[in-house]
Amino acid sequence: MPTPDYAVIGGGIVGLTIARELAMRGGGVTVFEKEAHLGEHASGRNSGVLHAGFYYAPDSLKARLTARGNQLLRAFCAEHDVPVRSCGKVVVATSANQLPALDELHRRGTANGVRLETVDERGLADLEPLARTVDRAIWSPDTGVADPKAVTAALQADLLARGVQILTSTPVTAPPDAGHIVNAAGLYADRVAAWFGFCDDYVMMPFKGLYWYGNDRAPRLQRHVYPVPDPRNPFLGVHFTVTPGGGVKVGPTAIPALSREAYSWGFRGDEAREVATSFPAFLRGGHHDVPALIRAEVPKYSRRYLVRQARALVPTADGFTVRGKPGIRAQLMRKASGRLEMDFVVRGDERSTHVLNAVSPAWTASLAFAELVVDGMAERGAA
Repeated sequence: MPTPDYAVIGGGIVGLTIARELAMRGGGVTVFEKEAHLGEHASGRNSGVLHAGFYYAPDSLKARLTARGNQLLRAFCAEHDVPVRSCGKVVVATSANQLPALDELHRRGTANGVRLETVDERGLADLEPLARTVDRAIWSPDTGVADPKAVTAALQADLLARGVQILTSTPVTAPPDAGHIVNAAGLYADRVAAWFGFCDDYVMMPFKGLYWYGNDRAPRLQRHVYPVPDPRNPFLGVHFTVTPGGGVKVGPTAIPALSREAYSWGFRGDEAREVATSFPAFLRGGHHDVPALIRAEVPKYSRRYLVRQARALVPTADGFTVRGKPGIRAQLMRKASGRLEMDFVVRGDERSTHVLNAVSPAWTASLAFAELVVDGMAERGAA
């Protein structure tokens, strides 16, 4: 096999969109994926929500890339006949104490160039009759949803048409022979980066998320319904998501997983030890309200408790009995301080590029993020 200009490790949405951007700029690209199919981990297990970009601090990469990524992904889906449900989203307050944080979301969104509208309770009822709020809510018309598996399949076809070689069932255990290596290995990105001397100050802290899908008794929502998030933590709270087919799911949980691919109750001993070793720094760090996070998240492993919590947003919520496939968030943490990285993190040199933290909204931002990554490679003389 001839040596490619670029080897991309990881066949999730980030790896595939970077491979596409490299191919569009004229490079020869090979994608290495350890599973038999592309997008088997975070990319294929995420909610499929196309975020608008109003959660993020205006000086962050997430703020820069999410709104543009939303537009690019919609255009890609239209070009490849992948349906997008443009349902929009409402963010509601469950108490008056949350109103300052709700207003801060609106301020951030305005600074990020996102279309938002503050609506009163009557305006919310017009948009989503089943949702409830205290005094006011935020309406985001540019939030939507698409099927991640369908997007991944369309990307695969697009890459093959551009001459990209895709090697599935091909675990990478050492640096492959290539002109430049792009590490988009998701949950194992820190370990791949260590081969090249990057990521010594970070460790991956996996968080497990689980959704429950509604049966025939579940409310038929017209919009995504989200709570006001806790700004100290990188999670958006339990919410209702309209699926691409018009169903509804509720979740997710967000609790550290015992290992990086612990989708069931099993775990790998070495990874469980790593989590156990890293967790005290997270607990002591003071950057996040970890005790409150634990108190809030652990009970959500009970389906009934999770649904009761969600009724603060939609009082008629019931019938969520179908367990979804768990997903695991590849969350980067600073070893010394226990601080979870809230923004995208990319490192690299002339030999390699490493996507170390590509958590939500990376799926939405992926095409714009790929532009950023490849632009950075070009600045280093690697693309």
